[in-house]
Amino acid sequence: MNTDYTQKIARLISTILVPPMFTLIVFTIFAFALENELIKRTATIIIALVFGFIAPIILFLILRKNGKLIDKDASVKEERTIPFIIAIIFYIVGLGLMIKFNLHIISIAFWFCYISNTIIVIFINHFWKISAHSMGAAGAFAALIVSFGIQPVGLFLLPVVFIVGWSRIKLQCHSFSQVAVGVLFAFLSTALQMYTISINFYYHNTMF
Repeated sequence: MNTDYTQKIARLISTILVPPMFTLIVFTIFAFALENELIKRTATIIIALVFGFIAPIILFLILRKNGKLIDKDASVKEERTIPFIIAIIFYIVGLGLMIKFNLHIISIAFWFCYISNTIIVIFINHFWKISAHSMGAAGAFAALIVSFGIQPVGLFLLPVVFIVGWSRIKLQCHSFSQVAVGVLFAFLSTALQMYTISINFYYHNTMF
């Protein structure tokens, strides 16, 4: 296949399948699969849309316009700390709203992972540029697997994880190891946290 053509495909994939896109996909699924009340279903989608999709993208565009990010791939790892910190603020506000609306524990648990995983990534980012794109895809995949098990709704993101990883390597934004570690870290961390939070929640409600 022509190299220029594959580069264009990789760029298209990388541009469309940014981490906020997975936020919107997963929480839309959660809204319809986990919530029975219209207000909770609506709240799930709106919180994800505003604080997990629109706000991070607007933040990125503002930082790019002001020269705080050298390129659209945030290639310089030192430039990623500020957007990560501001994103955590968005996530904390979103978490507070999810709790206020008493949304499903699965949604709350996955949203909490955005905060905890980003905090860990800020630390990692001081030494190494882990792939945020791959983390976004793998974390979403983990959330669906934990929530729905080995079913089509849980498995459909698996090939997407590989496609996103390929695009980041093809564009030379990340090495194979940066993509692989991003996938493994996001999947294991998200799965473990969601499982632990949901199990503790159900145990507490059963016992008390």
